[in-house]
Amino acid sequence: VDPASKALTNSLSLSPGFLQVSSSFDVKDSSGKVCIIANLTAAFSVEYKSNGQKQFAHFFLPQNATTEPHSSCGEGNTSQPSLALSFGAGHLLRLNFSKTVDKYQVEKLIFSYNLSDATLFHNSTEGKVMEASQKSVIQAHMGTEYRCISSKRILMKHVNITFSNVTLEAFPTNGTFSRNKTECSEDMVSTTTTVVPTTPKQTTSQVPTASPAPTASPPNPAVGKYNVTGTNGTCVLASMGLQLNITYQKKDEKMGLDLLNFIPHNTTASGKCDNASAFLNLTFEKTKIIFHFVLNASNDKFFLRGVSVSTTLPSEAKAPVFEASNNSMSELRATVGNSYKCSAEENLQVTDKALVNVFNVQVQVFKVDGDKFGAVEECQLDENNMLIPIIVGAALAGLVLIVLIAYLIGRKRSHAGYQTI
Repeated sequence: VDPASKALTNSLSLSPGFLQVSSSFDVKDSSGKVCIIANLTAAFSVEYKSNGQKQFAHFFLPQNATTEPHSSCGEGNTSQPSLALSFGAGHLLRLNFSKTVDKYQVEKLIFSYNLSDATLFHNSTEGKVMEASQKSVIQAHMGTEYRCISSKRILMKHVNITFSNVTLEAFPTNGTFSRNKTECSEDMVSTTTTVVPTTPKQTTSQVPTASPAPTASPPNPAVGKYNVTGTNGTCVLASMGLQLNITYQKKDEKMGLDLLNFIPHNTTASGKCDNASAFLNLTFEKTKIIFHFVLNASNDKFFLRGVSVSTTLPSEAKAPVFEASNNSMSELRATVGNSYKCSAEENLQVTDKALVNVFNVQVQVFKVDGDKFGAVEECQLDENNMLIPIIVGAALAGLVLIVLIAYLIGRKRSHAGYQTI
């Protein structure tokens, strides 16, 4: 599937219930033992017919997707363990697992979608359930957590599925993620291609495949501090490194990748606020990113509802002007008066073609005391990373204690049988 020609006009025509957030799922057997555990984000691009014309629907796996009733831990040799995520009006994403002595894998990925769902497939002339599948898309060592932060695109007939921020494990030993990890190839730095820098953009070399070639990791963008002032003073205060990641179609029909790091001292900040909505507009050369924050009055929290991007692509691009937006997000959430902070890189998926990557982000909206951030609410990624040194430190302390005890016992035994003269 190549939805590039329709991506701008059909991008993310979602209902408010479809949110692009990383969701957590698990599958348990009849005794309550966990056999599959997963955190993931999935973006779908589906080709369908409307009045004889080819159309594309773009949507995300919603947060309210459920594992019931199709998921299973399998029964001996008669059925496979399966993580089945159902959502919307009859849509089902199924990951069938298998294992060998030393590895487990997603042996088959199956996506069933109901074209009669007018919420996603506008004016569809095919009111039936379709199915697309792909074999062996994920593999990891037994006793390890499979992890893939980068976008991993699965190409199937009439369907694109892009996974990102994936952490999963099948057959976990104690019902939680293992400390050991199997990292996906997309997260590993490639040594076969190079980044060719221009100022300020960085463009990579490509190969003639459906996806852009892997690239060496570009340097992280510098952190800039931005603010928006309303009638009552500062209403948005943000500090972050900002990177735009665009996949585009070239004139020769190959795919290209454009990475752009925002340079803070060359970036202009503007915006506006009211009692329940705030916009932060960041412009760097010919590129503009708009962050739309909203207030949830029921729980007194703010969060990022939408992101819009517009940029000019390299001259080799088939369509030099790129625009995309997603207004169904739920990210960077914190209590009003506090600030949201995340040291880890976060990927905000605008569409299957556009990612906004934020680094060392800290943001506070609506209730800001001048240019100072309030109390910090850390992101889940940072909290998870804090556990690693604590666990390692506890393990080392335990090891030292064991060695000390063994030494004392050995010393006592070495004096056994001797008496003082």
